[in-house]
Amino acid sequence: MTSAPLAARLTDVAGPLFFPVTAYGPDGTVDLDAFRAHVRKGVDAGAAAVFACCGTGEFHALAPEEFRLVVGAAVDEAAGQVPVVAGAGYGTALAIQYAKLAEDAGADGLLAMPPYLVVAGQEGLLAHYAALAAATSLETIVYQRDNAVFTPETVVALASTPGIIGLKDGYGDLDLLQRIVSAVRTGLPAEEFLYFNGLPTAELTGLAYRGIGVALYSSAVFAFAPDIAMAFYRALDSGDDTLVNALLDHFYRPFVELRAKGRGYAVSLVKAGVRTEGLDVGPVRTPLTEPPAAHIEELTSIVADGRALLEKHRAGEAT
Repeated sequence: MTSAPLAARLTDVAGPLFFPVTAYGPDGTVDLDAFRAHVRKGVDAGAAAVFACCGTGEFHALAPEEFRLVVGAAVDEAAGQVPVVAGAGYGTALAIQYAKLAEDAGADGLLAMPPYLVVAGQEGLLAHYAALAAATSLETIVYQRDNAVFTPETVVALASTPGIIGLKDGYGDLDLLQRIVSAVRTGLPAEEFLYFNGLPTAELTGLAYRGIGVALYSSAVFAFAPDIAMAFYRALDSGDDTLVNALLDHFYRPFVELRAKGRGYAVSLVKAGVRTEGLDVGPVRTPLTEPPAAHIEELTSIVADGRALLEKHRAGEAT
């Protein structure tokens, strides 16, 4: 944890947001050494922040003590270079428990995931996130997706809530998100509220989200191919449309089409990618299942195509 506010550290970043997988050993327990190596590689590769124990990190599968250990390991490896944000979810009481564990472990902030299972009204959702934000000193980003989708008026209220600094959108309704951005901008003109593209492969919609002013995004690809993810980020940031479109056409679209072939692939396929890159982070925990060998081979081929494209692009720049 650092003394600098999380919102300030995320306002002007130079890379994608890193969502590491959680590593497990052969006996199924958390492998902190492998996890530390994974986080260190991501930080060294240029991640703007580490979001530990979130969706890609199998928050749903972690016992509270495991969660605390993993968040603490992420904090140690980040070593203040970049902020560490931890997931928090389930019902209000459990979400608060996880939030306090994250604070004790030294995290800089929270990603508040949707409440477990129930479909609540806007008033109940607002009360839930307000209680979570009030439970610790950590700044909180609210994750919009699934059973937690907000009206513009509710987001104005969230943005007015002490401790809540941003909205991560995993819902993908750009019309709604534009109205949310507009409502907060007009209703709270002095508020520096942050927005994040949190769709499963955010790069695919990066151009569209940037069109409404949302530049921050999470990158699952960064977990297993940080070189490709960083190249895309820099191309998008610099306006290199040729490279952006080439990577969209020949890497990101094939990856998303492969991801659509299996349930839970937003986690298990990413974890398989980390393993194919040489770091044994173990399998996913149930109820998720592993991709078959054919899909892992396809992923390896897609990554190779992405890297070949980058080499071709670099060679073209050198001539």
